[in-house]
Amino acid sequence: MTTTAQTATATAVAAFDQVTKSYGNVRAVDGLSLALYPGETVALLGPNGAGKSTTLDLLLGLKNPDSGSVAVFGTGPREAIVAGHVGAMLQSGGLMDEVTVAELVKLACALHPKPYKADDVLARAGITQIADRKVNKLSGGQAQRVRFALATAGDSDLIVLDEPTTGMDVSARQAFWATMREQADQGRTVLFATHYLEEADAIADRVLVLHRGRLLADGTAAEIKAKAGARRIAFDLEGAIDESALRGLPFLTSLDVSGQTVRIQSTDADATVHALYGLGVYPRNLEVAGLGLEQAFVAITEAEEAKQS
Repeated sequence: MTTTAQTATATAVAAFDQVTKSYGNVRAVDGLSLALYPGETVALLGPNGAGKSTTLDLLLGLKNPDSGSVAVFGTGPREAIVAGHVGAMLQSGGLMDEVTVAELVKLACALHPKPYKADDVLARAGITQIADRKVNKLSGGQAQRVRFALATAGDSDLIVLDEPTTGMDVSARQAFWATMREQADQGRTVLFATHYLEEADAIADRVLVLHRGRLLADGTAAEIKAKAGARRIAFDLEGAIDESALRGLPFLTSLDVSGQTVRIQSTDADATVHALYGLGVYPRNLEVAGLGLEQAFVAITEAEEAKQS
């Protein structure tokens, strides 16, 4: 894991400098500037249409920016990939049919400038037991693990993963992320886009939030949660619940009533709880906590939508 002090002095593994990319009238990436550093595990988050896939395509040289520049290990993305610096696991593109898993992995190893042994790659990805199976006979989770094996067929310094655990069961996901931690501990940079925000919260050293092609937030999961500026308040009430009175509480940003349980979000939890008692109600099992990453993500993106509407 890279510390903030180490990051401040490290040479960037990859850097976007005021990058834009449009498709017709749609601006998929809008003036994006960011840098990735050695040993980081970085989560790329954003709602559908935020520009995550385009950002990864630009990083991997699959698309060219309309303006700005993308550098990977001090050179262009395609040159870095040819040199074996980058391994990628993408959702787009299929796997070769009518070949076995072992044959496909051996091919990937043979093509990599700094290859690992195929047997080691199979073992690391947890697919040794299906090595003789045809690729077109795999389940969704097994196919994902094969894609991971192809991304790590050689000694790459940057590993790029697009929704890597889609289709994997819980045990496979845990094993996958244990392997990724090992990669980062060895000094490699891991960048992954995901819709599983609990994974980003648990795994990432750093979280990037994209919205309409722009970088909305960049920091640790804790910093992203703090940026949302709200806290969760949960409690139980007995008897009839007056939702209209609760909606009048100060600093309230959301309200959810499920049976006798009330869950609210507030930008000033102390003032909200004080006013709650002023209503003459007596909350039981009162809990006040910071937002989880998912709630913070929703709060940040919704606030940005409100500004732009």
